[in-house]
Amino acid sequence: MQTDVLGFDEINETDLLLVGGKGLNLGELSRIEGVRVPAGFCVTTAAYQRMAGQNGNISSLLDRLSLLTTADREQIADISQEIRNEIENVKIDAEIKEAISRFHSKLGEREAYAVRSSATAEDLPNASFAGQQDSYLNIIGIDDILKHVARCWASLFTERAVIYRIQNGFDHRKVQLSVVIQQMVFPQASGILFTADPATSNRKVLSIDASFGLGEALVSGLVSADHYKVREGKVIEKTISAKKVADYGLKDGGTEERAIETGRQKMQTLTDEQILQLEKIGRTIEAHFNAPQDIEWCLADDKFFFVQSRPITTLFPLPEKSDGRFRLYMSVGHQQMMTEPIKPLGISFFSLMSEYELSRAGGRLFIDLSHDLASAAGRKIVLAALGKNDPLMHNALSNFMKRKELVKSLPNGKRMFKFGAEGFSWSLPADMAKIYRKNDIGIVKRLISKAEESIKNAERNIQHLTGDELFEALLEDQKELKKVLHDKESMAVIMVGIYAAFWINKKMEKWLGEKSAADTLSQSVPNNVTSEMGLALLDVSDVARKYPEVLDYFKQPNDETFFEDLEKLEGGPAVRTALREFLNQYGVRCTGEIDLTKTRWSERPTALIPLIVSNIKNFEPGARKAKFEQGRLEAEQKERDLLKRLEKLKGGRKKAKKTKKMISVLRNFIGYREYPKYAFIKRYFIYKKALMKEAAVLQKKKLIKAKEDIYYLSFDELRDAVRTGQLDYRMIEERKAAYELYEKLTPPRLMTSEGEVIFGEYHSGSLPEGALPGIPVSAGVIEGRARVVLKLEEADIEEGDILVTAFTDPSWTPLFVSVKGLVTEVGGLMTHGAVIAREYGLPAVVGVENATKAIKDGQRIRINGAEGYVEIVDAGK
Repeated sequence: MQTDVLGFDEINETDLLLVGGKGLNLGELSRIEGVRVPAGFCVTTAAYQRMAGQNGNISSLLDRLSLLTTADREQIADISQEIRNEIENVKIDAEIKEAISRFHSKLGEREAYAVRSSATAEDLPNASFAGQQDSYLNIIGIDDILKHVARCWASLFTERAVIYRIQNGFDHRKVQLSVVIQQMVFPQASGILFTADPATSNRKVLSIDASFGLGEALVSGLVSADHYKVREGKVIEKTISAKKVADYGLKDGGTEERAIETGRQKMQTLTDEQILQLEKIGRTIEAHFNAPQDIEWCLADDKFFFVQSRPITTLFPLPEKSDGRFRLYMSVGHQQMMTEPIKPLGISFFSLMSEYELSRAGGRLFIDLSHDLASAAGRKIVLAALGKNDPLMHNALSNFMKRKELVKSLPNGKRMFKFGAEGFSWSLPADMAKIYRKNDIGIVKRLISKAEESIKNAERNIQHLTGDELFEALLEDQKELKKVLHDKESMAVIMVGIYAAFWINKKMEKWLGEKSAADTLSQSVPNNVTSEMGLALLDVSDVARKYPEVLDYFKQPNDETFFEDLEKLEGGPAVRTALREFLNQYGVRCTGEIDLTKTRWSERPTALIPLIVSNIKNFEPGARKAKFEQGRLEAEQKERDLLKRLEKLKGGRKKAKKTKKMISVLRNFIGYREYPKYAFIKRYFIYKKALMKEAAVLQKKKLIKAKEDIYYLSFDELRDAVRTGQLDYRMIEERKAAYELYEKLTPPRLMTSEGEVIFGEYHSGSLPEGALPGIPVSAGVIEGRARVVLKLEEADIEEGDILVTAFTDPSWTPLFVSVKGLVTEVGGLMTHGAVIAREYGLPAVVGVENATKAIKDGQRIRINGAEGYVEIVDAGK
């Protein structure tokens, strides 16, 4: 027999699909010693399913609703209203009525009750539907309770609930609804308790909102509340609000809003003793659920009652490694222009390559800065190293360092950052000075040749190995990869190029009053593998533009049979050959390429089609040569202009001579900045191809369902599975679910071991009113249509567009060819997007916080790449 109703004491951890998130949590909450929960029961989803299943109209309306997207707002509103009408007018099954009446009689027929919705996708660790369905207070009598049960069922189809499910990929049929019926408490005060501070994410700070009367008005934002913060038994912050009104229950049912007497309006809602008592109970509840909680409480007869507890789903997870000491962590993703989560196999390989010990949190990597910041010398070096790369990170660190007590609590130990300020001083270290004096571009060609030979050796050594021999060879090759990446000569060449750029910018601003002069001088430099890639795709586009059949096929290409399909089309073989040549050189790249598990262009060539189509739409044939030549000529003209102006100054001939040398150094070496990353990405693809062969074997043995399942294993776990032929697949399923949550989280630049996010801010007093501040990385002012692009394969660029995105890595370079300017949320002066923007002559501002939300697709914007800000000119379409 199907269970239609369950008492709180009958609910266990397996009953989620019967009682929903709220009901499940109330069942757990009621079993915690010392925690008072008003008695109640749940009308289960079985009852809801019987009701919905017996109504053919609801089923057909759900069929129609499942075809809609968030763009279909009017249809969503109309169909949702029809479904609600059907449910509210339904005749509740006699068995369901009888079961509800039985529990109602047991708890008290004259009692008042709260009737609340509890969806099966609500109040879960990885999804919060809080506030999506309805709640009703002070309901008296079985008839009114039954009526409000139907209203709760219907609230599953409010317009906002339907849109929320569409946005988050939840099937309307699979989200079921239970109804919680719970004895009312008529409180003197009520509120919300967060066991982690929602403002800072600090797990050690508990936050309480409190007001007089019922909590529903506070939750809905209708009344002001006192705000208290508590840390380890001490009230550390209090804000007492003027509480002018409160909600109270009526004798015959329902609620009313009443004015609070003038003398009580500014009274503290809870005494300090009550605040600390509430903290203690909150920590007990948190410990029971083993996760930070968002808790609804009320105070009646000077006793605390708890009517809900749900996980706080917006907190970024804590770093996994912890010895209990206070620490500060810096995001690796913000340095690498990859703030998306990296899958476990990708994390393993990036960690193997790193010279620093890395910590993991939320599918991202972090560097522990604690030892560096514990010493005065270390603080100076870290600030200098990060100052130019990411001012927001620099400012966040500065803010942290003002908190002397926290800095003092950092543990001493071996520092990681050994250099910083000297790299950007005006006297070069010996190894850099030697390269600067010689100024021989041949060193770049030699370094590239040496690295390419190393890559060929790696492929020869690895491609035919299997089993444990393969894993041993991969570990051995990591040593060679580190040697290549940290080659002193290679690093010195990069630093000399950067030094030249900083020298030129500093001196030209001082001597001529011209900002960012090096930006134009960096256009069309030799040996920049990333900018050459963007130009090379223009040649592929020139081949494709000749063949209408190919362009028509590009509208709906097939990933599985792409090259085979091209062979059958007029001009297809020529396009296939051109694209193959491009992929042979650059097919190892993709978005988020530092994650070894990401799909490479060689594995999915169709990812390049939007870029090819944009090129054809926005450029005439032969654009590659013309674009490179234009940049070279602009750089030469800028050099002549600067030198001519310098010669007119006092001591001008000497200044001009020094500047000419610096410009030569800049153009000889700055392009090499992009090569080392390209080299290790080429190596990654060799590793990946070898590992996917092992994945095929595991799939054949039925240890995994798809080859890509190995992405959710660490290097050691995968090695063990290959060696032993054993694997618990549940671990992969759990990690897949965790990564769905991680994808929705925004990683902090800096966070403490307590979870507190440390923020930085721009000093933007001189900017135009309303301008969005950022980091100026490529000079020039440009106005155009904002094209907000979150995924490269969804790019639809037209002439004059300005690209607005979260972050860019080298894979975005082909798109830079088509746009007129760049705005990103993450980045710094020497990150890949900035380097390529300068080489292509694109005005660019990076590090614009929440740019993809603050700027709407289609708005007309103006960016100033010398001063570092974005202005919204008009609302656009």
